Amino acid sequence: MAHLVIDIGNSRSKIAVFQGDELIRSEKVHDLDTTILGEYLKNSEITHSIISSVNDGIIALEDFLKQRTAYIRFSTLLQTGIENKYKSPVTLGLDRLAGIIGARTLFPDKNCLVIDAGTCITYDAINKDGVYEGGSISPGLKMRLKAMHNFTRRLPEVELVEYDDWQGYDTKSAMLSGVLNGAIEEVKGFIEIYNSKYSKLHVILCGGDSIFFDNRLKNSIFAHALKTEPNLVLIGLNEVIQQND
Repeated sequence: MAHLVIDIGNSRSKIAVFQGDELIRSEKVHDLDTTILGEYLKNSEITHSIISSVNDGIIALEDFLKQRTAYIRFSTLLQTGIENKYKSPVTLGLDRLAGIIGARTLFPDKNCLVIDAGTCITYDAINKDGVYEGGSISPGLKMRLKAMHNFTRRLPEVELVEYDDWQGYDTKSAMLSGVLNGAIEEVKGFIEIYNSKYSKLHVILCGGDSIFFDNRLKNSIFAHALKTEPNLVLIGLNEVIQQND
């Protein structure tokens, strides 16, 4: 018995196949359609499927999966194995919720902080008792660079690339230095805050830009409790299938 797990974002989708808790296959696609889904379902043992989507334009995909699997649309109303104390649970981003569930799956009965570095950088903690109270959202790396260009008349549009120096030596490198070094200090600050509240905190990095933080945190005092897990959201969605089967 295998599970097909799909996370649809703004620009691309992630697809994975799990056998129990084990990730068997995963890939990223830009234009997900029923042809791609058919390739996954052909000659396979997939019995269950789930979609988490930032938009509602997934009816054709859902109809396709409903005819061939036991299908679930991920939402905040499903059984998740956590106690969600967010004051407006229906507005909690599904990727944030799935990441929290994924952290709980990887580290049951542990205090965890999920840092998702994508379009925005989100910080969400779940305690060892499975209680989630809330988190924080700040601009992502590309968003910070774009904002400096859009909100000024003279700063250029700069592509996000690796930059290791503590300061810049021209406008482009100064912007990269400010964004990357500023963001890493922000991340360290949030980790310190959560470390002061939760004992033996496990920090999990995910998201498309997590590599920028992973490299810079490896030599920090938090490295011993740091794990980078690019498939954290998919792991969380797979756990939802198992809890709602």
